[in-house]
Formats: sequence, C-alpha cells, structure tokens
Amino acid sequence: MSQYFQIHPDNPQQRLIKQACQIIMKGGLVVYPTDSGYALGCHLGDKAAMDRIRRLRQLDDDHNFTLVCRDLSELAVYAKFNNAVFRLIKAHTPGPYTFVLPATKEVPRRLQHPKRKTIGLRIPVNNIALALLEELNEPLMSSTLILPGENMPMTEADEIADQLGKHVDLIIDGGACGHEPTTVIEFVNDLPEVVRVGMGDPAPFEVE
Repeated sequence: MSQYFQIHPDNPQQRLIKQACQIIMKGGLVVYPTDSGYALGCHLGDKAAMDRIRRLRQLDDDHNFTLVCRDLSELAVYAKFNNAVFRLIKAHTPGPYTFVLPATKEVPRRLQHPKRKTIGLRIPVNNIALALLEELNEPLMSSTLILPGENMPMTEADEIADQLGKHVDLIIDGGACGHEPTTVIEFVNDLPEVVRVGMGDPAPFEVE
C-alpha cells in the first residue's frame, strides 16, 4: 500500500515535503495536488516510474509528458523559444496552462514526443507543488491524473487512495484543488495553437 501524507495547502509542513522528495528521488511514483487537479509525478530521469505512469493511464508512445517547473528560468533550460514566445508565456504563468515547446538537449529523449521532439512544460499555482519543486531543486516529470475512460482529473485524495493505493508509492492529500485539466498550448513555428481547452482561458493564445 502507498503512504498517505496530509499536507497543509497554505503552509506545507517541511518535514513531510522532505519525506515526499526522498520517495521521489528513490524512484517512487507520487500523487500530488496542482491548480488543475491531482497529478502523477516522478523523478525526471526515472524510466521505470515513467513506465508505471504509462500503464496506469494507458498512454501511447505519442503522449507528451510534462515537466512541472518552479519558475521561468527552469523553462528556459528545457525548452527552446524566442523572445515573443517568452513574453506570451511569462504573461500567463504561473497558471493552469501547459506549453508544448521544442525540447533542449537537457530533456531525456524518452520524455520527448518521438516525432516532434517536443516537451510539455508548466508552472503551477499550488503551494504544495511549488514546495516539492523547491526541495527537489529540479522539475517533476508529471502527467495529469486522468484514469482510462475519463476526461477529467481526479480531485479527491481519499478516492485516489481507494483506487490507486496499490499502484503508487505516496498520495499527498492537499485538500480541494482544481477540477479541470490544464489548457494546452503548442507552439508551432513560434505560433501558439490551442490543442486542449481546460482550466486556463485560451483566448490570449488564439491566433486570428
């Protein structure tokens, strides 16, 4: 069975944050809250944990994984973009958006889209997620916790424990969080294209 931490959404207990990060660094798969529902997260370079996410969500090889980052400087390490794209992203982060961008060499190849060589990146508005990222000192490889056959993320930690308690190493109960997935914006030739409408307003990224 997985471990279950109740972490305060406004003032995350540092002791529990440290324990959670130790589990991640040892190859654990964790469920944690974000501003757009709960997510599955694991260490950036961990292929085995990534494969567990694929099996849980029944994802195909074309799925774009997301690196959840703590600030814009981390985005620049893992993705390529020009000044105009940077300004557009900066104006809407942190927030419930995932940006799909060309990956840099810092991104392991298995995390990139196999054909387009892209990676999803986002900066959440959630104190627990940001505390984890600060303690890890690197992005968290993530995927929204949407189970097969569903189109909305799971939002109740106790329900997650009932369904996934045998399949993950840690569930972080951070209370109520967002109930929609992120809005996904892919930049094609430096122009934004809305590929999924979710919690974030797509209007600023819609090109006439």
